[in-house]
Amino acid sequence: MHGVVQYIQSYLESNQTPGAAGNFFWATVYILLVFVGLSVAVIAMNWLERKILAHMQVRLGPMRVGPHGLLQPIADALKLLLKEDIIPAEADKIVFWVAPFIVVLAAFTVFVVVPFGPTHAITDMNIGILFMLGVSSLSVLGIVTAGWASNSHYPLIGALRSSAQMVSYEVAMGLAVVSVILMTSLNEASTGTLSMIGIVQAQQAQQQWFVFKFFPLGLIGFFIFAVAMVAETNRAPFDLPEAESELTAGFHTEYSGFRWSLFFLAEYSAMIAVSSIAVTLWLGGWLRPFPNALQGSTWELVFSLIPGLAFLFLAAMTFYSTVRMPKHPLFRVQTIGLAGFGALLGLIGLILFIPGVRMRVQDIFWFSAKVAGFMYLYIWYRGTFPRYRFDQLMKVGWKVLLPTGLALLILTAVVAMRSELLADVRGVWHP
Repeated sequence: MHGVVQYIQSYLESNQTPGAAGNFFWATVYILLVFVGLSVAVIAMNWLERKILAHMQVRLGPMRVGPHGLLQPIADALKLLLKEDIIPAEADKIVFWVAPFIVVLAAFTVFVVVPFGPTHAITDMNIGILFMLGVSSLSVLGIVTAGWASNSHYPLIGALRSSAQMVSYEVAMGLAVVSVILMTSLNEASTGTLSMIGIVQAQQAQQQWFVFKFFPLGLIGFFIFAVAMVAETNRAPFDLPEAESELTAGFHTEYSGFRWSLFFLAEYSAMIAVSSIAVTLWLGGWLRPFPNALQGSTWELVFSLIPGLAFLFLAAMTFYSTVRMPKHPLFRVQTIGLAGFGALLGLIGLILFIPGVRMRVQDIFWFSAKVAGFMYLYIWYRGTFPRYRFDQLMKVGWKVLLPTGLALLILTAVVAMRSELLADVRGVWHP
């Protein structure tokens, strides 16, 4: 028993990820935390998307189920679990059953290498980017098999559209990622890395987020990836595989109940995954703002207090909404519920002020805050831009992003090697 306790405690004193340390107990804990955290994030994203889009369109959004509709995602989840699960009579039942799980597993497995902090990751692979690109591209197999197994024309067309779209934009996405790999090799102490944690550490060592590297090249690479990741996740304005006006609901038209909810879960998990990758590669990952310029114990203390202050601010906003609730007796339960939610946010904020917790979670907070910014952009795009036609969609991928990505890769290599190239040119002219 003492050996088991010592095995569990030994990891807490290490500065490695559970996978790198070979600690299977903590690796399992991290896997469960990622699974639960993603599920909660999908629930929150579902509510936030409906409320934010409603406010953009000058309406209220969900209001009936719980205070300000906070329980609406839970009601939707229960509804999907209790709905009748129908499989078309002529469908390939085994493939029809397996397809949603392929999409979900691909979306969740990417998080094996996503670093929420220098030690807050399931594992650190020396080929982390290759693993990420390879696993994330497997989701197209689930989409194609779902459309084909339904034995219906509209899902099949939607699946083929989705596969063409994802393959097209993965090329440009890969070129943008390779440009980041080139940037990691510019530090004298490094020869380049494919590790996700190593890429963040390279940005820290070079004292610059890669979105600002070789300006405007880093910004262009970030823009290419940002556009490609919206198309990869089939989100507006690139949601042609699910265009209700043309293909009803696309590749998952014949799905219902729990199996349809798996596609929904996979879509939002994939959005969080690609946002996490963009944050890691271009925006410094878990690094707080100005980590090199604002150093010292005072600044460390100031930035470590921000997570707790952020939750207290959210709690204050919730209490303000509680005060503004109608004083009618029928709103009493909703008022109490909203006040309880505010109290929960305030309690979390106070816990984040505890010194041990404060120092341990600030990496996760800054990473999550950056990802949350991307998730808001997804909602903003959906409420702002009109849907592309499919020929316009493919034109952007092949005629705009692909040539731009190739030019970016060449220019990044040239700019990175400019001193060596100039030395070679001088050597030719002045041997």
